[in-house]
Amino acid sequence: MKKVDSVLCAIALMAIGITAVADDVSVTVYNSNLGVVREIRDLTFDKGDGMVSFVDVPSLIDATSVGFELVDKSKSVMILEQNYAYDLVSPSKIYEKYIDRSIDVFNQDGQIFSGTLLSSSGGALVLREKSGKIQIIRMDQVVNVNFPELPEGLITRPTLFWRYRSDFSGKAACQVSYQTSGLSWTAEYVGLLSDNEQTLGLTGWSSITNNSGATYKDATLKLIAGDIHRVAQPRVRMMEDAMYEKAMAPQAGAGFEEKAFFEYHMYTLPRKATIANNEIKQIALFDPADATVKKEYYFEPEKNNEKVRVVINFTNDKKDGLGIPLPAGRVRMFKKDTDGAMVLLGEDRIDHTPKDEEVKLTVGYAFDITAEEKQTEYNRISTRVEERTFEISLRNHKDEAVKVFIEKKLYGDWTITNSSHEFTSPDAVTLKYEIPVPADGNVTVTFTVRTS
Repeated sequence: MKKVDSVLCAIALMAIGITAVADDVSVTVYNSNLGVVREIRDLTFDKGDGMVSFVDVPSLIDATSVGFELVDKSKSVMILEQNYAYDLVSPSKIYEKYIDRSIDVFNQDGQIFSGTLLSSSGGALVLREKSGKIQIIRMDQVVNVNFPELPEGLITRPTLFWRYRSDFSGKAACQVSYQTSGLSWTAEYVGLLSDNEQTLGLTGWSSITNNSGATYKDATLKLIAGDIHRVAQPRVRMMEDAMYEKAMAPQAGAGFEEKAFFEYHMYTLPRKATIANNEIKQIALFDPADATVKKEYYFEPEKNNEKVRVVINFTNDKKDGLGIPLPAGRVRMFKKDTDGAMVLLGEDRIDHTPKDEEVKLTVGYAFDITAEEKQTEYNRISTRVEERTFEISLRNHKDEAVKVFIEKKLYGDWTITNSSHEFTSPDAVTLKYEIPVPADGNVTVTFTVRTS
């Protein structure tokens, strides 16, 4: 493995574990790969024009979003110019900067090669010695390289450089705010279905991902649930799985305080938290709650002509046990076996759901309930009018009766001219049936639709 000299090693270590060192840090995280950071730091200024550096900023900062002001309004500092430097030191960067400059290379046999670096690509170093002789040294044979100094233009940490004009000399507390990508959060829910399948115990967690390039130590953390409009659509990083055991463990007082904020919902953690770089942090959103649920079966031939979808349905209201805003996220549903083992029933995603709204969670497809649709007749009445007759067979192999909802999509100007069962039309393109199917029995539904 290639090694560099002690100076380079020290520089590399300085670039690891960047931490935003500030007297006060506040981080607001959105669902859409966006974070807004506010920091208060003490900076030193000289009266008149000068330059000051603001280090330890995230590598994914949006430098165009930086805001600056002094906490003490009796003093004045005007920012004349801002430069964001992010050309970080690394072995490859140093090699690049040392092209046409002299270096010393030590190989694994103890030989020293001194000369001008001509190239550092293709897994080899190309040197021209003082005698004019060209040496090609394979990278895997290099054990040490001496560089006289750190090349100009390389820095160890992403840094904002400000040219300023100040009316005083000395330290001053400065409030700096900025946006950064690499911060995002999603809600993760775990639902435990009761033995009688009439109650769902729901636990909500926030999964906060920080890939911004900085650590925010002892920060005030706020999460925004809602869809904000932005000029450019950012990339959204997929969240990693949470462990079920962790999600179900109750933690009194660990959750967020929720409130409406503008047209969104804000969740504020009532304690400080450190959000480390390259970390997924999980914090309880709310205390575990029980919701009264119904299990429903849906046959939708346009989506699946052979299987019946199983749905857990509940209303997000206080009467049924919830009545709290539910941020968009993934819901995993479990049920305990007779021996206490947890069995995953399925998972689904919900959108941002305010209180008093219905929630339908798809669990999976029924094993013992089958369905099939087929067209039995077709008649062309005129060049613009057609009639089709459909037959839907429902078969229930369970030892208890069930109710199956049939939702058939129809388009154009349509009319049902004949039907074996009563139906409704919840919208202009949906024909809906509620069909009781007896235990170990079957039912056939037929209807004729005329379209023009």
